[in-house]
Amino acid sequence: MIDQRLRSAIRDVPDFPKPGIVFKDITPILKDPQLCEAVVDCMAQQIDSDTIDVVAGIESRGFLFGLMLALRLGKPFIPVRKAGKLPHDTVQQEYALEYGNATIEIHADAFAEGSRVLIHDDLLATGGTVAATSQLIRRLGGHVAGYTFIISLDFLHGKDRLANFSRNIHTLVGYD
Repeated sequence: MIDQRLRSAIRDVPDFPKPGIVFKDITPILKDPQLCEAVVDCMAQQIDSDTIDVVAGIESRGFLFGLMLALRLGKPFIPVRKAGKLPHDTVQQEYALEYGNATIEIHADAFAEGSRVLIHDDLLATGGTVAATSQLIRRLGGHVAGYTFIISLDFLHGKDRLANFSRNIHTLVGYD
């Protein structure tokens, strides 16, 4: 049911951010409060809140539903941001993109050592940013408890890249 509602709401934007890419735009979901509520409900039902300590959301669209999910589960929220955006002591991780390199960061005191971290982002493509986030979590002494995504571009095999960190991967709608 949620799969069809999301497919109807998600907008395809051709040639964004560069020619040949079809961007999956979630902003139409945000115009529908009932659909937003259903998204959070479905994600929360997929997660046993007793198996996680915190939720980490990846900049920037991962903040939208990641924070809502953290609130629903009664857990703290951790922002994972592009380099230079967090105001306190940070730990950074560089990773490769299709068109160069990027760096993400997290506050060095984001969570206690041994914490079980659920990572959320709006979309799973190749898994590069999410894998880098997973590496940051491990470097700070955390454990990747799992992942939630609204969309998975299954033809890019991002789930395979994340399996080394956690096989607990939840998506609401997949595109083959």
